[in-house]
Amino acid sequence: MRTTNSSEVSIKILLIGAAGQIGWELRNTLAPLGDIVATNRSILDLIDEDAIRRTVRSAHPDLIVNAAAYTQVDPAEAEPDLAMKVNGHAPGVMAQEARRAHAALVHYSTDYVFSGSIRRPYREDDEPNPLNTYGKTKLAGEKAIAAVDAPHLILRTSWVFGARGKNFFSTIVELAREREELKVVDDQIGKPNCSKAVAEATAEILARVSSRSSRSIVEGIAEASGSYHVCGEDHTSRFGFAEEIIALYGRRAAARGLAPLRVKRLIPVSSADFLTPAARPHYSVLSSEKMAQTFGVTLPSWREQLALAFDEMLLGGSQ
Repeated sequence: MRTTNSSEVSIKILLIGAAGQIGWELRNTLAPLGDIVATNRSILDLIDEDAIRRTVRSAHPDLIVNAAAYTQVDPAEAEPDLAMKVNGHAPGVMAQEARRAHAALVHYSTDYVFSGSIRRPYREDDEPNPLNTYGKTKLAGEKAIAAVDAPHLILRTSWVFGARGKNFFSTIVELAREREELKVVDDQIGKPNCSKAVAEATAEILARVSSRSSRSIVEGIAEASGSYHVCGEDHTSRFGFAEEIIALYGRRAAARGLAPLRVKRLIPVSSADFLTPAARPHYSVLSSEKMAQTFGVTLPSWREQLALAFDEMLLGGSQ
């Protein structure tokens, strides 16, 4: 898949994982920056190192944007080798190829690299200590990129949701249509972020990096290389997030001609009452201060993002 903006192409972008939640949005938000070559799982299998190298070398990119990942947190406990190949090894190969091509790499990571043992927002320089296989493999990917020392931006985000695909937002709406009672954990605290807002922030960061550099976007990224937390300012619990989803649906149901939800009771429970194969951090709030200070980029509150995602869901005919 190839997307070219209508204005003069400035850079060549290889977008890996274009069918995922963030990747789908990036196809639009990155278009003004240049010529995009987009791949998905059917085109590029990330467990195949040679395929990664061939894809990068044939694209001749200035910028590689990796939005692909093994994101199934619980299944990763049973498939640690597969998760490590996709999340841990493949990003290192991309970084090697970026360096070889004199290109830069943008890579997405997660709040799950942290254990949740502290009770203040995590900064980029806090020591990671993941609790589950997914977090461990994502941390391995971060380290693999840093070890290569190619120009890179590692963008950590959290609790990604959106109008498209399966995520917490869509799952709560689906379950609330089917059941009268829902139990949701109330002792996991984090920052919900809409995939579209993350993609828009990424494009804004890259645009500002490009405008600041008197030479090239690659050199601009080299000057800013490191990890950044891409998220909004406010946080909530899983229960609070579900509560707002259901309340928002209720406020707009009549005006939009939606059938009312079946759910009557939303019950808060502890993680201990809702056992899963993978442990989750109880507190994984990310500080976005570095992103704001370095690039002047901020995200809307998660409630604003949720309202926009809800409207987009309706426009997409998902109601």
